[in-house]
Amino acid sequence: MTKPSPRAFAATGLVIAGLTLTACSSSDEPEAAGTSGTTSSASPAAAGAVDLAAAGCPADIRIQTDWNPEAEHGHLYALFGDEYTIDTDEKSVTGPLMASGEATGVDVTVLAGGPATGFTQPNAQMYNDPSIFLAYVGTDEAIAHAADLPTVGVFAPLEKDPQMIMWDPETYPEVEGIADLGEAGATIRVFGGGTYIDYFVGAGVLSEDQIDATYDGLPAVFVSEGGAIAQQGFASAEPFIYENEVPEWGKAVSYELINDAGYPKYAAVMSVIPENITEYSDCLTALVPVLQQAELDFYASPDSTVGLILELVEEYDTGWVYSEGVAAYSVETQLGDGLVGNGTDDVMGNLDADRVAELFEIVKPIYEDQGFEIPADLTAEDLYTNEFVDESLGF
Repeated sequence: MTKPSPRAFAATGLVIAGLTLTACSSSDEPEAAGTSGTTSSASPAAAGAVDLAAAGCPADIRIQTDWNPEAEHGHLYALFGDEYTIDTDEKSVTGPLMASGEATGVDVTVLAGGPATGFTQPNAQMYNDPSIFLAYVGTDEAIAHAADLPTVGVFAPLEKDPQMIMWDPETYPEVEGIADLGEAGATIRVFGGGTYIDYFVGAGVLSEDQIDATYDGLPAVFVSEGGAIAQQGFASAEPFIYENEVPEWGKAVSYELINDAGYPKYAAVMSVIPENITEYSDCLTALVPVLQQAELDFYASPDSTVGLILELVEEYDTGWVYSEGVAAYSVETQLGDGLVGNGTDDVMGNLDADRVAELFEIVKPIYEDQGFEIPADLTAEDLYTNEFVDESLGF
């Protein structure tokens, strides 16, 4: 049976309060097998064509993700070359930040999230630990926490949120999407607190009595119900897992992305604290195109980076189970379902103004009803900037 769903604890838009960063590196910890010995305290390699040190970037660009290493994070792990050090205490990997095979004069550290941070959200981690320069923040989370944990997105690695609702096509042969599940009256099992579910209920796509908020990330209930219920999940993982790694089920599921059903969230936007937009403008101008190119390079040739991801999963040993098969399926599905890709303007990594404004109008009243403090003068444009994105880069 599988472990809890990868971003299950990051799907609600809420920050788990009272948890601070406690993991730390240990200087006398033996290096993990297979690492080269490069450490975050060593001098970064001399820069090649792109000099991020000269652009004023931190000597170690620390990036907080939302979960254990997985293929959706491949654009970050593609920043590493052959030299890196794994910190099994902090659940992080550090090495020279590479741009198309050349050093950039700085290091990069990618930190695991989820169990590695006590399920604290990446935006909270960035405020807990000032050494973190970038963190994954969904656009709905940015709105919910605009008052207490304000962030500005600078690069969107995912064009569509991988979150979906899945169902058994044999039980529901006429169902083609989430709205059809609503009309069929199917019970839908989800984690409690999902803003997208609040929207679907409020918009009449689903009814409140259909929602079962007892999902625990495990397949047992879906299997025992024999397909009678639908369930939340991630298009880049669960369809493969249920068909190939849950023998009690062992067959295909159908699904629809929440994005395609009308909830236009950008997930895992790489974000900074607002003051760093100005303070590190030169750095971001040089860095964001490197991030864009790393994503393009990863999806063009993912194998070596997937190898690093699988190595990190094994070394971190958090209980997270992630197979080579799931990783390969994830890459294929991200490309096939448009989870990664260009926007409407053929640019990869920018955020569409109309789409962010649409989500803003959807979630602002929901969050206000839930008691979130949304600044009165907050606008959709405050949540992100495309000024650092290289418009010549796309799939």
